[in-house]
Amino acid sequence: MYKHIFIDLDDTLWDFHANAQAALEEIYDNHQLYKYFDSFEHYFNIYAKRNLELWELYGKGEITKEFLNFERFSHPLVQVGAGNIKTAEQIGREFLEMLPTKTLLIPHAKELLDYLYPKYPLTIISNGFIEVQYKKLRSSNLEHYFTHIVLSEGAKALKPDKRIYEYAMQLNNATASECIMIGDSYEADIVGARNAGIDQVWFNPHREEKKREATYNPKSLLDIFQIL
Repeated sequence: MYKHIFIDLDDTLWDFHANAQAALEEIYDNHQLYKYFDSFEHYFNIYAKRNLELWELYGKGEITKEFLNFERFSHPLVQVGAGNIKTAEQIGREFLEMLPTKTLLIPHAKELLDYLYPKYPLTIISNGFIEVQYKKLRSSNLEHYFTHIVLSEGAKALKPDKRIYEYAMQLNNATASECIMIGDSYEADIVGARNAGIDQVWFNPHREEKKREATYNPKSLLDIFQIL
């Protein structure tokens, strides 16, 4: 039924949450941020909440990537009265250098790619930054699986804008009915694919927002073997 598979990267294949936490824990110690926060968990929780808000704004095209990368590190410092522009900028640079060197994957991501790769052309569709996403793929030894890597900066559109999916279809010389999108973000991956007329696999292992609809809703990446 399907001839082309589109796949999100962060938190669908590459464990963004765990890798970001590992990178930030190193940065937390290196910059002695324990002087200002009760614990690393205290710092990370403030960061993670603001980071999610900023990515939603970035996805809507309301902020730049430069503001996103500065604000997510400035905000926790401001919250504890330790706001410092130079420190926030330095942490932002270090994070973008360190993050893509981390290689933790979502459970069964490698098995899924090994299963899909011989059967379909695979295309990454991601809102992540160009200079970071390619490094993630290479350091995790994932790049060779993909025929195309579609990033929002190159496509000039951010998920859930249907234009990024249309761009991916053009690269593959494919129609919407021939494609299916696998992703963890309901708003970006599922709504975006649906807006482009593409079927969706909502990877939702924690079974959050059960009332939301997708073409398929597997508990595990292994369950996708039964779909494709």
